[in-house]
This record gives sequence, C-alpha cells and structure tokens, in this order.
Amino acid sequence: MAKYYNNILETIGNTPLVKLNRVVANVPATVLAKVETTNPGNSVKDRMALKMVEDAEANGNLKPGGTIIECTSGNTGMGIAIAAVVKGYKCIFTTSDKQSKEKIDMLKAVGAEVIVCPTNVTPEDPRSYYSVAERLNNEIPNSYWCNQYDNLSNRLAHYESTGPEIWEQTEGKITHFVVGVGTGGTISGVGRYLKEKNPDIKIWGIDTYGSVFKKYHETGIFDEKEIYPYITEGIGEDILPKNVDFDTIDLFEKVTDKDAAVMTRELARQEGILVGNSAGSAVAGICQLADQLTEDDVVVVLFHDHASRYVGKMFNDEWMRYNQFLDEDMSVKDIIAKKKAKDFFAIQAKENVREALQLMKANDISQMPVLDGETIVGSLTENKVLTCLLSNPLENSAAKVQDIMEEPFPMIKEDTPISRLNQFISKKIPAVIAKDKAGVNHIITKYDIIQSM
Repeated sequence: MAKYYNNILETIGNTPLVKLNRVVANVPATVLAKVETTNPGNSVKDRMALKMVEDAEANGNLKPGGTIIECTSGNTGMGIAIAAVVKGYKCIFTTSDKQSKEKIDMLKAVGAEVIVCPTNVTPEDPRSYYSVAERLNNEIPNSYWCNQYDNLSNRLAHYESTGPEIWEQTEGKITHFVVGVGTGGTISGVGRYLKEKNPDIKIWGIDTYGSVFKKYHETGIFDEKEIYPYITEGIGEDILPKNVDFDTIDLFEKVTDKDAAVMTRELARQEGILVGNSAGSAVAGICQLADQLTEDDVVVVLFHDHASRYVGKMFNDEWMRYNQFLDEDMSVKDIIAKKKAKDFFAIQAKENVREALQLMKANDISQMPVLDGETIVGSLTENKVLTCLLSNPLENSAAKVQDIMEEPFPMIKEDTPISRLNQFISKKIPAVIAKDKAGVNHIITKYDIIQSM
C-alpha cells in the first residue's frame, strides 16, 4: 500500500536530534540540536501556528472564508500561511522593518499580504506591528487575530509535541534544555513537559541585549531602560508575553548580536547545519555557560529556523562587515605593516645573560629569540633575565643565555588571521615569529597586536 501524507500539515513535527561537535568543542557536556528546519515551513513555528489555527476553528473564533491576521517576525506567519493555504483562509501579516527581505518575500510567495511596520516604536504606538494587527482585526469582518504572544495555544503546542519528542529522543537522559526566547511558547511548553517528567532538568532561556527578559526574570522589574534596538531576529522582547512562564525558566543568558551572527556562520562552516541566527545565539549562550556543565550532562538546544531566511544578512559578507561582525580580515601581515620598528633583534645562545639585558635595554624590548648561528633555538624574556641576575648577581652575571632560555616562540604564517593568534600567544608565550614573503623574520608581541587594532 502506498505511503503518503494527505496534506503538508501532516508532516509537521518529528524533527531530528543531531549531535554538535566542533562548535561546542570547549563544552564538557553532550550537546544535541533539535533541528526544526525539517518542518514544511522550515521553522519550529509551524507547530504552534497549526495549533492556534485549529484551536480557533474548534472554539468558533475562526470561521470558513475568514481572514487570519498576525504580527510576526516571519516564521509564525509562514506556519499560519501554510495552514491557511490548505484550509482555505486569507492572511494578513504585520512585521517589523528589521526582518530580513527573504522572510517577507516568502510570506508573499504563499499568498499572504504583508505590512511592514517600524521597529523603533513602543508596542503601544499605533504604528507598531502589534497595534496595526489589533486595529486590522477590529476593522476587517470575519477576521481572527492569532496573537501568538498571548495565545496560550502557542505553548500548549510545544507541551503536546516538542517536549514529548525531546524526552523520547533522549530516552529521558536530557539534563538541560536551551532555546532563544521570543513569544515564550517553545521554552514554556517544552519546559513544563520536561519538568513534569524530571523536575531536576534545567531550562535555560537565551536573551539578547535590548530585551527585558533577563532583568525581569531576576528582579521582577520591567525596566524600560533595558529596551533598545538590536539586530538578532526572533528572540527578545520589549513586552512580557503571556506565553512566557518565568517560573518554568531557571536562567536567562544574554548574547550579543555579533556573537549570535558569528556562531550562526560557524554552525554552517563547522557542522554543516544551515540555521538562523537565533540558533547561533543559543549555541553561543551554551558556550558562555560551559562552566556550569559537566561531562555527564545532556543538553538539547532547539534550532528555530533555516538559514535561507538570512541569506542577505548573516550569510552576506558585506552585511557582516557593515555591522562590524567580521574580524578575520586583518592578518599578521597587517600587523607587520603597521609596526613602526621592524628590526628583528636576537641573541646568540652562547652570549652571557648580562649582554642580553643590555641589548633589551638599548632597544626597549621585552623578549627576543635565541639563535645558534642562523637557527632559532629558544626564546628569552626580560622576566627570565631579571630573575636570573637578581637571584645571585655575582654568580649569574656570567651565566649563558642557553642556560636560561625557554622554548622558541611559535612560527606562524603572515596570512594568519588576528582572531587565531589567541591559539599561540598566552601568559607563558608572549610573542610569535612570522616570516614575510622576502624571507625576513618579524617578531609579533601582544603590544604589536594592541597597537594594530
């Protein structure tokens, strides 16, 4: 007998759980991603969108031939629009002008009308996408405003589907659930289900700078001073949606726009997982909280949506540069070019320590390579020289450099990005050596890096 679905709505849910590896290399726990991009609308929002529509049909708020109205950052709208196509409703969506063009174009592609509203206004402002949606609902006959922020069908969808899936897929071994918080439906619905199964499971919400969630959760204060524009899409709020169950959430962690964007690209480059920047934000949050995790922990992080929504943003180099999110353009070659003093000072291993001190003083340097002929065999720092001379000035004044030298400074290529220098330079290794195309050696110190930035 043929196996098929009767319509696309039947394919919602049962999304895969995928282990993350490289991007969480410094996290001791096992980190598993609940990848929601396999839903028909490429987003977790398909789950709650269908639930809100079907509950509205069941209670009589949504009638045949009606118009569905919603304020959306794009993903909920897509889920509602797909449901509306199958069920025969019209759709009008309001969104903010910070949302990607791809999201707006895709909503139009499934027949929805999209009204773009300004981001930098208060929720009460008649121009806000909340207010416009409410006004349209009052003006248009036979219309229904889903209002995902306060419609509790939102979190009920995740209590009934997402939570049970995660519990079953981890065989009940999950210890932490991590997800970006916007309307609050996902974290609250999943969190409630998981805590009913095991009250010790930690529920961590990822917030963004410019959002009120973290401070309100920790203090109970709604601080309007916390509110300012931010770039990260889909998470954070300037309101307190009814779907956010703060009692279920154990902790909020804020992640910067830059860290979210950079991690989103790293997920593609290092894991081959193409997702949106709320996923990048969530993984960056886990990395920030790594010291609160152990090898025995099993962390599930939910990836909201697909990278195709952000081709013109996080996956566009020009956009990333405009927002100052790319650091890798500057390399060691650029540091060398900006150095005022390009002389390469070194000392032979058989010279005495006092001569090394005189060379350092005369040239105002704190470290230098040690040579045996033309070969670099070690390194010397002013701290090592002073320790030697001060411990026993008479006896050690004739000591040889080779007696106190340390391992040679690392040799690196001149095209090495500055962002990778932290792999070489540390408290114990104060400098590296780079050879330019002409074969000339250059020493790169912490001071040189600071001066070049």
